[in-house]
Amino acid sequence: MSDLRGPPGERSVDDLLSFGVVNLDKPPGPSAHQVAAWVRDMTDVERAAHAGTLDPKVTGCLPTLLGEATRMAQVFLEGSKEYVSVLELHKPVPSDFDAVVAEFEGEVYQKPPRKSAVSRRLRSREVYDLDVLEVRDRQALLRIRCESGTYIRKLCHDIGLAAGTGAHMGHLRRTATDPFDDTALSTLYDLSDALAFAEEGDESELREVVAPAERALSHLPHVTIAYSAAEQVAEGAPVYAPGVFDADDADRGSLVACVTPDDAAVCLGRLVGDPESDSGEVVSLERVLV
Repeated sequence: MSDLRGPPGERSVDDLLSFGVVNLDKPPGPSAHQVAAWVRDMTDVERAAHAGTLDPKVTGCLPTLLGEATRMAQVFLEGSKEYVSVLELHKPVPSDFDAVVAEFEGEVYQKPPRKSAVSRRLRSREVYDLDVLEVRDRQALLRIRCESGTYIRKLCHDIGLAAGTGAHMGHLRRTATDPFDDTALSTLYDLSDALAFAEEGDESELREVVAPAERALSHLPHVTIAYSAAEQVAEGAPVYAPGVFDADDADRGSLVACVTPDDAAVCLGRLVGDPESDSGEVVSLERVLV
């Protein structure tokens, strides 16, 4: 088991930094890419990856993966995101505003903006919940829980068109990126201070700020596999039924996290077989994490 990680709660600070995640509170000003680069340089790791782009002015929840954990960045495409946005209406709020907003719950069609790095093809996204929290003058405070990849700026524009007033997005803050939310955010200053304390021998602050990377997998179904199966995965083999100890309920094709009996991450993969079977492939590999 020399190549396998130990239990997440028993790792050294160096191991934590090489396979960890920071639930970062992005400040206004820098891009998400710039923030990830600062985290990379502060922690002295080779790579750092953020969980979904935020424009420079946007603040809030930006989970940032460290070191080898960057290989699991795709997990943030599987969960939902939540935002709080100020909608700036161009005319007085209409009397049927709540009903207009409610029409945007469900499937919406969007074309990425011209500045986007992705192809500008019409695509659908799911808005799971859309609530009007407060209305004041020509401003409305919205809470939006939606599928990853939803453009909130475009959503605000479309709500303005439907309301007959015109509107644009004002301040935007991301309050959650599955499985993280804004109840336990750390700032860049928190990270800097924690690293300084760790240099002086006090690791407690750093362990509060940097979590084992497995924290980023907590919203996925888990498949627990034998250590011998984990060693085979490290060599590129898929997960076969005889190596499966236990598995959460999941649909075929779902992204799952495979872990050892002590909860150390082994790989990400797609469920392709029955975990309770006596033979056959159960999980096809997507990312090996050991």
